Amino acid sequence: MARVAATTSCSGCEVILGTAGHVDHGKTSLVKALTGIDTDRLPEEKRRGITLELGFAHLDLPGGRRLGVVDVPGHERFVKAMTAGAGGIDLALLVVAADEGVMPQTREHVDICSLLGVRRGVLVVSKADLLPGLGEGWLELLEAELRSLCQGTFLEDAPLVAVSARSGEGLEALKEEIGQQVAALDAAGQGRTSDGPLFLPIDRAFTIKGFGCVVTGTLLSGKLSSSDEVSLEPGLPGPLRLRGLQEHGRAVERAAAGERVAVNLAGVETHQVRRGMALVRAGELKAARVLDVELTLLPSVDQPLGRRSRQLVTVGTEQVEAVVKLLDVDALRPGETCFGQLRLAQPVAAVPQLRVILRGANAIAGRGATLGGGRVLTLDPPRRRKGAAAALQDLAVADLEQRLSWLTSQAGYQGLTEKELFARASASSKELTRALETAAARGKLVLVDKEQRRFLSGPVLAALQQRVVNVVDRFHAERPEADGVPREELRQRLGVPHEKTFTRVLAPLLEAKTVEADKELVRLPGRGRTYTEAANTLRNEVLAALQAAGLQPPLVADLASKLRAPAPRLLELLQGLVAQGALVRAGELFFDAAAIAALEQKLVAFLEANGAITTQQLKELSGLSRKFLIPLAESFDARKVTLRVGETRVLRGKSA
Repeated sequence: MARVAATTSCSGCEVILGTAGHVDHGKTSLVKALTGIDTDRLPEEKRRGITLELGFAHLDLPGGRRLGVVDVPGHERFVKAMTAGAGGIDLALLVVAADEGVMPQTREHVDICSLLGVRRGVLVVSKADLLPGLGEGWLELLEAELRSLCQGTFLEDAPLVAVSARSGEGLEALKEEIGQQVAALDAAGQGRTSDGPLFLPIDRAFTIKGFGCVVTGTLLSGKLSSSDEVSLEPGLPGPLRLRGLQEHGRAVERAAAGERVAVNLAGVETHQVRRGMALVRAGELKAARVLDVELTLLPSVDQPLGRRSRQLVTVGTEQVEAVVKLLDVDALRPGETCFGQLRLAQPVAAVPQLRVILRGANAIAGRGATLGGGRVLTLDPPRRRKGAAAALQDLAVADLEQRLSWLTSQAGYQGLTEKELFARASASSKELTRALETAAARGKLVLVDKEQRRFLSGPVLAALQQRVVNVVDRFHAERPEADGVPREELRQRLGVPHEKTFTRVLAPLLEAKTVEADKELVRLPGRGRTYTEAANTLRNEVLAALQAAGLQPPLVADLASKLRAPAPRLLELLQGLVAQGALVRAGELFFDAAAIAALEQKLVAFLEANGAITTQQLKELSGLSRKFLIPLAESFDARKVTLRVGETRVLRGKSA
């Protein structure tokens, strides 16, 4: 990236101009004639004379307005690359060669641009220097063919300009028409939103010596600042640091939605990046495997789309296989729209309202393989069942507060952070903050983690609190000899992923005395340790065995084997006897409390007489091996009977 003085981007709502049209109809030559930049950069493109990859340039209009330019391939084999570039185009030049007219890729490119939401365009008849030799009235016939093709699309009323890249004929008129279309976009407020989540689909990645990895793309949503921490999804969650930011070869401090940008990333190798990834703000957006979508099938498709099919889907600059499942309809007929769910073969980066394209395995005669497309509604939703289409229809027209409630409800016990809601709610940050405060005041949402700004649906939280009572009640029934369910076990049984959410769930229940807590145990009031006849029998057998063992008890596993009892159940019973004072635990061993008391009495008498005791003296006093002696000595320290001083022990509170 060139070392130039940093400037602040002044466009704020830049328009991206893109070419569309059949192979060899002069798109790249037209871009070069308009901008002076040859977008064919690959040796094979030079050799074959056709564009194989996306090319980029910029166009300066009279008055100082600068547009980003995307030149797309026209060959049918490279429609994938064309679609990747068209996703960021606001204004399209549909280029048709004077000597060939409308061709298959002309039709497919119009379909793709329409499905991707391109807003306005200009019809360009290229190679106009050939028109005199094509006969009188040829241009009128060509215009009629183009008008027929574009009927019902964003190009229906588009101006038509005949140009020649070779002679320069019509170029100034074309620039004037482009300027008028840009002005119309500005007047209609059809620029991309800079208040949304950061979303920059990557269309190129390369290395510049001395700078490292550079990625480029069209910023579809949000703002990007040189001080931002970002992620590349899917695959590089970061956070990653920006080393530099450029727009049209100029270093800038920030860029806004609708601008072509180049981003120099620190700590990233070019081989780690590929087209299809997207640059997003760290922690704001994660790649998704499932998308709820609104789908439209092109009128030109010759047969309906079945309820379940496998198609190629373009999302951002990524193309991936997906299972397309229609919701609440048996088939999607040509020209119709319905709701569906895409289950993708691999995770992709997406944002709500992003346009998607469906492409089949077989080409439609005269139009290519594009079947239809639509827009993303939600990311990683649950599996949809009957009636889901009505819910998505409600979501599509819901206000922001309703959308937030719906999204957090779908997220379940996981909840969503304010960053995650920003990425999914299609609202500005100010609108989101106001709506969150209102929804929380009404109990529709609950802030369960102030630090992470994580919200849970109010109804989900209420249902979760009822589940706490039910789970603890069931625990008492299953394990009556236990004094309560361990807190962490309760959290895992409930399936609550975040500790702070769990604390927020328990707090009102404890305050209302619906449940009670004893250190790390949770129980229902008045419930706790009770013994069945079988448990009482086992309890008596355990006490008898440990009383007989005295200061040399067996390990829990050995005792379980001897008494033919499951080790986990026996351990729970032993812990209950410790709580009752019948046993004392030292390390992994459980001792009869009476035997421990007798040893403690002897130990205290020795220390009062002698002041201190060594480990060897304690061994002689107790007659025990180190296997039992060491855990017992440490137990006396833990219970504050003794204090270790160097290699000796003294009575707690007395010096040696």
